[in-house]
Amino acid sequence: MTSRDDLPTQYTPADVEGRLYERWTDGGHFTPAVVPGAPSFSIVIPPPNVTGSLHVGHALDHSIQDALVRRQRMRGLRTLWLPGMDHAGIATQNVVERELAKEGLSRHDLGRDAFVKKVWEWKAESGGKILGQMRRLGDSVDWTRERFTMDSGLSSAVLTIFKRLYDDGLIYRAERIINWCPRCLTALSDIEVEHSDDDGELVSIRYGSGDDSIVVATTRAETMLGDTAVAVHPDDSRYAHLVGREIELPLTGRHIPIVADAHVDPSFGTGAVKVTPAHDPNDFEIGQRHDLEMFTIMDERGLITAHGPFQGLDRLEARPAVVDALREQGRIVAEVRPYVHAVGHCSRCKTVVEPRVSLQWFVRVAPLAKAAGDAVRDGRVRIVPTEMAPRYFEWVDNMHDWCISRQLWWGHRIPVWYGPDGSSVCVGPGEQAPEGWTQDTDVLDTWFSSALWPFSTLGWPEDTPELRAFYPTSGLVTGYDILFFWVARMMMFGLYAMDGVPPFETIALHGMVRDGYARCTRSPRPQGSARRSARPVGVGLPADPASTMGAGTSEIQRNTIAEQILALPRDPGMPPR
Repeated sequence: MTSRDDLPTQYTPADVEGRLYERWTDGGHFTPAVVPGAPSFSIVIPPPNVTGSLHVGHALDHSIQDALVRRQRMRGLRTLWLPGMDHAGIATQNVVERELAKEGLSRHDLGRDAFVKKVWEWKAESGGKILGQMRRLGDSVDWTRERFTMDSGLSSAVLTIFKRLYDDGLIYRAERIINWCPRCLTALSDIEVEHSDDDGELVSIRYGSGDDSIVVATTRAETMLGDTAVAVHPDDSRYAHLVGREIELPLTGRHIPIVADAHVDPSFGTGAVKVTPAHDPNDFEIGQRHDLEMFTIMDERGLITAHGPFQGLDRLEARPAVVDALREQGRIVAEVRPYVHAVGHCSRCKTVVEPRVSLQWFVRVAPLAKAAGDAVRDGRVRIVPTEMAPRYFEWVDNMHDWCISRQLWWGHRIPVWYGPDGSSVCVGPGEQAPEGWTQDTDVLDTWFSSALWPFSTLGWPEDTPELRAFYPTSGLVTGYDILFFWVARMMMFGLYAMDGVPPFETIALHGMVRDGYARCTRSPRPQGSARRSARPVGVGLPADPASTMGAGTSEIQRNTIAEQILALPRDPGMPPR
């Protein structure tokens, strides 16, 4: 028996909670029996990146899920809360490349196979910090069913759905305009592009001469080297006499047509726009409509490839050089500096993204997106709060084909093989490519594999007892910021793979944890910015909520986080108060 003198003078949660949590997990209290057809409740955790660590936003998300799961467990339902991690293609590759750079090496020094092996070694040693934090927070997840988006089962699921989509004509390869990072040397999804208001310049340039001249304005003067037209609105009387004629493109010696296109806003600027189809998404669409040539004037690293005095310059070095050359010719009509405008940056390395025409793989989303919209419209899936439904419909009803290829080495490699005379074959699980054929070098967008998460984690494409017992999942709890990028993709793939059965019954969206600058807590504070007088959201809460668990119980800390944040406005458009 412990004497009174041996008892600690105060309760220390860290000395108790770890042992208690291990007792719960060892006893199988978070592992439900699998009984297909029996009442159940299931949630899959939004898989955090293997490179990441918990921040206060995760703690909010996990607190809501844990409360739902524990309640249903106490009601006697067979309850599954399934954990796991995402391989995070670009982020993980960048981490390992930085480690190699400390040794004076690059991935090319190792070669593809050796580099991928190095990434797996890093994952085993350093990845998954977030799983330990989840244990410290007391998440009541079923650790026996932990999954990873590149484990063998999920890899088989990726190959299976790629093959089905390919055979159904829903995956194709084509040259399209995409987001390109000149530093990471890969295509990027929209979510991997962060837009910020940057100081730039707006330069007005006169094309042609005399009565045949026309003035256009641009923030990227270097791209004029790849112009193949000038566009005006069909009803703009100022330029009606020029439509169909050609004018000289300065500095190049080429002549380009003037075309009429309804996309042009006649009230903006001069009402005339330069058209560079290979380096601007809107211009690419104009170029498609008018069958314009596409001149790629930069290489994959952002260096100018157009013949002439600017060849070999970096795009940002070429910009002032082109303006200086135009100024010498008297072509500059006006210059505005600074000109604040939205600029896209790679979310991983912060490099300015370059729109670029490239040969990539795409998912033809129209039928998939329609099914995803119909499932919410007819009530099979409910979005909470309901005011987020119109935003969901806006996205799925206007979705563009999805670029799914990435020029990386870490990830699910595209299962298409090439043979002689341009022949190709898509290879599914258990199939072999013809001897001597070469596999595509690209890997799939990380969101492709995570879109399978609600059913691949339960054993699909096999008809497993877990799949029959826990699919569709009861609900999804996540921040509204990935409603389009992840939730909509899970809806599309779930309905496609599971014969019209959606992946969840309810989509519960919560707000984002932001600082006093309305930035997500994971984002750094702007350098040199003045402090706002408004109290930041989540002030007093740690960026890593597991870092202070020794000071109080995990339950109290998580409840504090949830109470503070859920009391705030849930409307994504409202500022922090």
